[in-house]
This record gives sequence, C-alpha cells and structure tokens, in this order.
Amino acid sequence: MKDKMTWEETIKFIRTQPEFKYLVDKAYFEEDLSLNVERFKQSEEFTETLKLLKQYQPNAKTVLDIGSGNGISAVALALQGYDVVTIEPDSSDTIGAGAIRKLKEYYNLTNLEIYEAYAEELQLPNESFDIVYTRQCMHHAYDLDKFVAESSRVTKKNGLFITIRDHVIFNKKDKEWFLENHPLQKFYGGENAFHPIEYIKAMENAGLRVEKEIKYFESVINFFPISKEEIFNQFQVKKNKAILRLKSKIGILSKLSLLQNMYFKRLGLDKETFYNEDKVPGRMYSYVALKI
Repeated sequence: MKDKMTWEETIKFIRTQPEFKYLVDKAYFEEDLSLNVERFKQSEEFTETLKLLKQYQPNAKTVLDIGSGNGISAVALALQGYDVVTIEPDSSDTIGAGAIRKLKEYYNLTNLEIYEAYAEELQLPNESFDIVYTRQCMHHAYDLDKFVAESSRVTKKNGLFITIRDHVIFNKKDKEWFLENHPLQKFYGGENAFHPIEYIKAMENAGLRVEKEIKYFESVINFFPISKEEIFNQFQVKKNKAILRLKSKIGILSKLSLLQNMYFKRLGLDKETFYNEDKVPGRMYSYVALKI
C-alpha cells in the first residue's frame, strides 16, 4: 500500500469510517453532491459571505471561484445569479471538476463555466471579474505570491478579492501543531498554512488593498460549523459551571456577584482568555481586498 492517498481517495475512505461522519457532514463531503450544495446555501457561513459580497461589490455580475472542490461554492454563487467561472485542478467526479460538471447538469446552469487549472496558472484575460472568490484554497498555494498575483491580474480595477477560511499559523512550532492535529493530513499530506503577514504581503504586492482581516472568532464565516449562538454561549456555559462549583464550596454566598467575579478572576475566566485563537490549531482567517 502506498504511503499517501490522493485527495479523492481520502474523501472516499473517510465516508466509510464512522469516526469521520461528523467531518463528512460538516465539510460537505457527502456523496450526494446536490445535498452538499443545498446545505451550503443555507449555512451561516454562506449567508455572511453574501453580505460581504453585496457590501463591497453590490453591482457585481461576474465571479471567479478559485479551487471550488466539489462545486458547492461555485454552484451556490451561480444560483444567486452571478456569472461564475470556476477553476479547479482536481478532475475527479468525487471532489473535483467532474463533480462540478455533474452539478452544473443537475441544476441546468448556463451561467457556470468550469476549467481545470491551478490558480498560479490562470489562462484568463486581464481584469475579467468583478469578484475573485477563494474558499479554503489560498493556503494550499504552491506559490502564494503567484497565486495572489494571478488572482489580482484577473480582478477588475476596484474589484473584490475575497478569501474565505484560510488556515493561519504564527511560527514553525504552531504549523507543526496544526499539521499534527489536522484529521486528514495523515492520509493525503496536502495541508498547509501561512502566517497572516505572508497573506497580507502577497496581496499588497499584487496591487490589492486589504480592507478587512477577519480573525477566527470575529465571524461565523471562520468558525462555522459552530454557530454564532454556540460560540458565544460557550463562555456563559463555562461561567455557569464555575458558579456551581463555587456554590458547592460556599453555598448561598455564591450568588453574590462580587464573589463570583473574584472566583472568575482566580480561575482566569474572562472573555479575552476564553476566546483565545492561539488555542485553536490552524485557526482560520478570511480577507477582503480591493484591486487598486
């Protein structure tokens, strides 16, 4: 048996393993391609992404979707009425361009074009798109500067370059920690991440002005499939548990807010510490940039 699987082999394998059921579901890796699309369309992530597209490019018509995988984003954008071109280097029917072609036929989309290519090697005219969108893709670049330069080249002047859910790391040890904890890295070995400064520098060098860096806890776009309600309720749940522990120690006095706050301080239980992205391996960021 070879050491590493292909990406397609990895997805087919984890579909058969009960321990990966949650991941297959939440990452839209189900064999039913249209089910993936319908669930993605209704997700908090996509809803919030659409708000950004409308905010920064309210009159946009054309979208380039780079690294669309099994097509959920390209198809969802096409169903929103955009004229979409998607670039996907994987040709497979499971997780690549073949899957997107199946979805194009299923939804009878005339506003979706599919090309098999890498982002670093776009064969598209200059300034062709109002929006260039990449979802969970930029961190896979084999040449980050070229990836972003090509993306910028095909973006219209004042157009939008938006990257969604890219892994970030802060140093070598952090990257090692991320790779060790990624559930699929051991199967196919294709994961990667860059420092936020590297992403920003690549965009600035490509003639893009970064309008917004969206950190992990700042938007459901990044921490989905955890919902906004869940992520912000987690802190309260932990506080409630701490109050119960305090009650077991001092009884009715635990109702006093002064004593509660003193106890929280002793435990180091505050929002800044609780929502610390340094505790999340390979935490995801998103970027909004405009072509200068």
